[in-house]
Amino acid sequence: MWYRLGRFILKYRASLLVLLLVLTAVMGWFAARVQLNYDFTRAVPDDNKKYVEYQAFLKKFGGDAGAMVIGIQTDSFYSPHIFNEVAVLHDRLKKLRFVEGVLSVPGVLVLRADTVRQRFVPEPAFHPPYTTQAALDSTRAQFEKFLFYRGILYSNTGGANSYLVAVTLNRARVNSAARTQLVASVMNEVNRFETATGLPVRVSGLPYIRTVVGDRLKHEMQWFLLGALLLLSVTLLLFFRSWSAVAMSLLVVGMGVVWSMGTMVLCGYKITLLTALIPTLIVVIGIPNCIYFLNKYHTSFATSGNKKEALVNMVGRMGIVTLFCNIAAAIGFAVFAFTNSALLKEFGVVSGINIMALFFISLLFIPAVLSYLPAPSRRQVSYLESPLLVKMLSTVEIWALRHSKWVYLVTGILTAGAVAGIFRIHSEAFIVDDLPKQDRVYTDMKWFEQQFGGVMPLEIVVDTRKKNGLFRSVRPMQKVDELETFIASQPGTARPLSFVDGLKFARQAYYDGDSLAYTAPTESDLVFLGPFLQTRKDSASKNTALAQLLSSFMDSSKQAARISVNMKDIGTQKLPAFLKQIEDKSARVFDSSYRVTFTGASVTFLEGSSFIIAGLKASIFWAFILIALCMLFLFRSFRILICSLIPNIIPLVLTAGVMGWAGVPLKPSTVLVFSVALGIVIDVTIRFLVNYNQELPDKNGAIEGTLVETIRHTGISIIYTSLVLISGFVIFCFSSFGGTFALGWLTSLTLVTGTFTNLVLLPVLILSFFGKKKPRS
Repeated sequence: MWYRLGRFILKYRASLLVLLLVLTAVMGWFAARVQLNYDFTRAVPDDNKKYVEYQAFLKKFGGDAGAMVIGIQTDSFYSPHIFNEVAVLHDRLKKLRFVEGVLSVPGVLVLRADTVRQRFVPEPAFHPPYTTQAALDSTRAQFEKFLFYRGILYSNTGGANSYLVAVTLNRARVNSAARTQLVASVMNEVNRFETATGLPVRVSGLPYIRTVVGDRLKHEMQWFLLGALLLLSVTLLLFFRSWSAVAMSLLVVGMGVVWSMGTMVLCGYKITLLTALIPTLIVVIGIPNCIYFLNKYHTSFATSGNKKEALVNMVGRMGIVTLFCNIAAAIGFAVFAFTNSALLKEFGVVSGINIMALFFISLLFIPAVLSYLPAPSRRQVSYLESPLLVKMLSTVEIWALRHSKWVYLVTGILTAGAVAGIFRIHSEAFIVDDLPKQDRVYTDMKWFEQQFGGVMPLEIVVDTRKKNGLFRSVRPMQKVDELETFIASQPGTARPLSFVDGLKFARQAYYDGDSLAYTAPTESDLVFLGPFLQTRKDSASKNTALAQLLSSFMDSSKQAARISVNMKDIGTQKLPAFLKQIEDKSARVFDSSYRVTFTGASVTFLEGSSFIIAGLKASIFWAFILIALCMLFLFRSFRILICSLIPNIIPLVLTAGVMGWAGVPLKPSTVLVFSVALGIVIDVTIRFLVNYNQELPDKNGAIEGTLVETIRHTGISIIYTSLVLISGFVIFCFSSFGGTFALGWLTSLTLVTGTFTNLVLLPVLILSFFGKKKPRS
C-alpha cells in the first residue's frame, strides 16, 4: 500500500503541491487573525466551585486585581519639593485614559461631620503645592490622626518611611491587548517623577506583574522560536550538506506552524500561555519527520542509485513509521482535550490536530519536492559513512550485544537513584513564578511585601443571608472586625479593609478626628451615626467618599460584605495551610447563619495551578496507556510491547529523579516536559522497532544480525534527530524564566537518555526476550 502511495504522490506531485500550498495560504489567512487571550482564570473548569465563587464575586463587587501600586521610600517625603511632585504625579495619573482612580497621600480625603445637615462632608487633607515646611507639617499632623490610611498609604516598617500610590485601572482594559499601552502610560509618569525627584520608585500590583511578565514571555518565545529554527538550520546543514534539505525542512515546519495558528482561529480559540508553545512543538515533531525521510531517501539512493526508486522506497518504508510516530505524539497531547480545563482542552485539540496534519504535510511535500531536485551528490550522502558516527555506532553494537549485564547494571543503578530522587520532588508554584531573584519585578514585589504586607489579592465574602443584614445589629460588624484583627496579625498579610474600616473612619470623624475613636461602632454609636449614613436622594450625598467606600465593600442589598486582603506571594505549598488557618478562625467567629467564602486571584491561582498539574499528570498516564495500545496494535506482540515501553519509562523516571535531586518543583511548566519528552522518545522507539521488523525477514530471522543492521541504519537518523532536537531545545536554557529554562535542559536531558535507552537498552531487551532466533508473536 505505502509503495503504491509513493508512486501516486510522484505521479500527481504537481497537483498535490498546488493543493498543499493553496490550503496553506487559506490557513495563513486565518492565522493572520489570531488573537491573544488575557483571561488568567481559564485554567479552572467553568463548573469548578472556586471558579463559580470567583465569578459570583466579580459580578457582585466588580473586581479584585485592578490596582497598580507605586512605592516611594524616603525620609524627605514631607519636604515641599518631594510632596509637591507626588501631588503632580497623582494629578497626571488621574488624567490618563482608562485610569479609574488614584489614591495617594497628597490626594486623600478626610471626613468632616456636618451636624446641621447630618452628613459627612469629604474634604481634601492636603492643599498642594506647599511653599513652606511649617504649613506642610501642620497639615501632616492633622492627617496622621486619621488611622484609616496607616498601613495602607504609608508605613514605617523596620524604621523605613515608605509611601504608596495606588492606581486603579479599567478591568476590561487590563484583560485586553491594550494593557501594555496602559501600563506603559503609567510608567511614563513614574519615570518622569523619578527624574524630577531623583528618588527610586518601586512598582508592582497584579496588573503590572501580569503585563510585564506576559509581554516578556511572549517576546522571549518569539525570539527563541527564531533562534531554535536558526540552530536547527545550522545543524541540518552540517549533517546533510545541502541548502535544499534545510529549506525543505523549514518549509515543512513553517507550514505546520501556519496550520496550527489557523486551526486556533477556526476553532474559535485565542493564544494562551499553553497554546503559545504549539509552534515550538510543531518544529520539534516536524524536524524528525524530515530527518527520517531524508535519511531513508539517501540510504536507498546510495544503495540503488535510482532517484525515483529511492523516493518510492522512502515512502514505502518510512510512511507507516512516520504515521504511527505522529499518531503516538498526537495522542500524547490530544488527551488534554478530554480534561475540563479550557486551557488544557484548547492545547490538546490544536496540538493533536496539527501533529497529524504535519504528517500529511511531510508525506506529500517532501517526496514531491525531492522529485524536482537533482539526485543527491556524493557530498550530501557522505554523512552516512562518517568515521565518527561509524565508530560511535560500533561502540553501541558492542555494548548492546556483548555487555548486556553491564547495561542492566548501569540502568538499574541510575533508575534506583532516580526513584530516590522522585521522592524528593515537591509541587510548588508562585503567582510571580520563574523570575530571577534579581529581576526588578521580583525585587519590587518583595519590597511591597516587606513594607506593606504584599500585593496579591485575597477576598473574603461574608454573607448574612438577610437583606440589610449587615446593619440590623452591631454583631456582624464586630465579627468582621474580629476576623480582620486576626488576619492583620498574620505575618503574610497586609492590613485588611472592609466596610467596618469605613465605619471606623466615620466614627472618628464624628468625634472630631479623635484617633481614640477609630474603633468599630457600638449599638449606641449607630443611633447617632445612623442619620449620617443614610442614603439620600440628592446626588451630592450619593457621591461622597464615605458612600463610595462603603458601597465598594458591600452589595447593593447590604446583605454581603467583602474583606479585601493583600498578601504575600507565598506559593501553592504554603497557601492552603494559610487559608485553612483563616478559614478555621472564620468558622469560630461566624456561626452557621453566615456563609463565608474565600476567593480572589490568589485562591483562583492556587486552584488553577493545582488543576493544571493534576490534569497534566492524568493526561500523561492516559497518553501512555493509549500509546501502549497503539504499539500493541502495530507490533502484535506483548513481548515487543514490554521491550518498547521500558526504554520510554526509564528516561522519564531519570528526568523526574534529576528534578528531585536538583530541587526543581512540579508546576505546569515542568510537568509539561514529560508530555513533550514522551512524544519524542516514543517516536525513536517506533522507528527503531519498525525498521527492525522490516529488516528481520531479510536476515532470515537472525535477531542479532537484524539488530546490528537496525543500529547501523536507524542509529544514524536517531543520533542526528536527537542532536538536532537538543540544539532546538538548548536555546531555551538562555531564558530568564525558570520554567522555560527547565523546559530546555530537562527535555534535552530526556532526549539524551532516550537516545541511549533506545540504541543500547532496547537491543539488549530484545535479545533477552527473544534470544538469537526469530521471535514468535
